[in-house]
Amino acid sequence: MKPITIRRILIQATILTLLLASTTIVLAEEKQYGEAVGSTNNEVVSIRLGELMASPETYVDERVRIEGLVDDVCPMKGCWINILDQQSQETIRFKVEDDVIVFPAEAKGQQVVAEGILRAKNLDEAAARRWFKHLADEKGEAFDEASVSGPVTIYEIEGLGARVGK
Repeated sequence: MKPITIRRILIQATILTLLLASTTIVLAEEKQYGEAVGSTNNEVVSIRLGELMASPETYVDERVRIEGLVDDVCPMKGCWINILDQQSQETIRFKVEDDVIVFPAEAKGQQVVAEGILRAKNLDEAAARRWFKHLADEKGEAFDEASVSGPVTIYEIEGLGARVGK
């Protein structure tokens, strides 16, 4: 057995550092999901998420482009991501058609530029309870039905395309 030397430790540390750096580079590459962002001739409203959420009713049924951080990914099918605007701390769900676009769990924490149609879901109290229970079930979290009272309007983006990573 060879004795461990300082030189050997430094070489191993350098190799480990290079491996970790190359992994970081791979994770930081941009990946396109769905339609290419910015490729359409359709009118797109490019807006900060904080501004959008300050008056979402103004943009309902409009094609919007937002930028932010992937805050969460659907743990079941990868069919949605939550996008966080770090400045305003506002979030919005970016929902895509099941099995057409699949976001990997590794997208969490990466930058995203996303385009889609802003939709408003007006839910009565019973529908809102089912919706929030579904969200809790997806994550394996407990849900208290008493936490929902009255009708709720939920805004989400019907996803068309997203570019993740930088």
